[in-house]
Amino acid sequence: MTGGVQPGSGYCSLVWCLICAVLGILYLPLVPPVLFSIEPATARAGATLAAYGKMWQSPLLRGAVITSLQTAVIVAVVATVLALAAAMAIRELKMPRLILVLMLLPLFVPGISMGLAVAFFFKQVGVPPSFFSIVVVQTLWALPFATLVLLTAMSTFDPIFLEAAHMSGAGRWRAFRDIELPLIWPGVSGAATFSLILSFNETVRTSLVQGPYNTVQTYIWSTYKQIGLGPELYALMTLLIVLTLGLVGFAVAKGR
Repeated sequence: MTGGVQPGSGYCSLVWCLICAVLGILYLPLVPPVLFSIEPATARAGATLAAYGKMWQSPLLRGAVITSLQTAVIVAVVATVLALAAAMAIRELKMPRLILVLMLLPLFVPGISMGLAVAFFFKQVGVPPSFFSIVVVQTLWALPFATLVLLTAMSTFDPIFLEAAHMSGAGRWRAFRDIELPLIWPGVSGAATFSLILSFNETVRTSLVQGPYNTVQTYIWSTYKQIGLGPELYALMTLLIVLTLGLVGFAVAKGR
């Protein structure tokens, strides 16, 4: 007989019910776009995937996809490099808390306020709304998250390995490249993947500085405001949901 109290079947059932309820709240809203994307155009027709092919007939959507992909790749690279530099500064310098607070403060600024502030700043310095302004705004949004991911990865690294490398004659850059970087690489790739997802899904800030460009998210939002939802838009939303969940699953599997 053990000294602890063993939970009964009623307790386990309650836990499972709570888990199912939470998962339902999280994922049930993702089901309607999938169902409506295969909804027949007429009552007599059966379920069809025609919307998935028809949506690509829009030149605006094709241009938005190209812009989103290019922006996401650039943001993933730039935000990860800057986040790595910030994480190293937090570890090496004598003001870690101050640097960390400064890196995370943008997360608490409302998206519309941040977007308008950046757009106003660009206007004052003469930077027109462009692809460059989209990249800058999305990098600023992804940078704090990437920094947190890399700080978590670097917290498991033992600095004694770097000290051993220095004693063997290796400089700081070589010790970081040959020893630390391979050990924290799951965090680096995770930060890049997370930044890519945030870039691809960002809407509010981008819509305020995009100018003549469209991303996939701003295309969805503007189309919804003008003509409402339809099978083509539902199909596009479904593809984005599947893509996002797939990237997250890949990042989790890579981390393990």
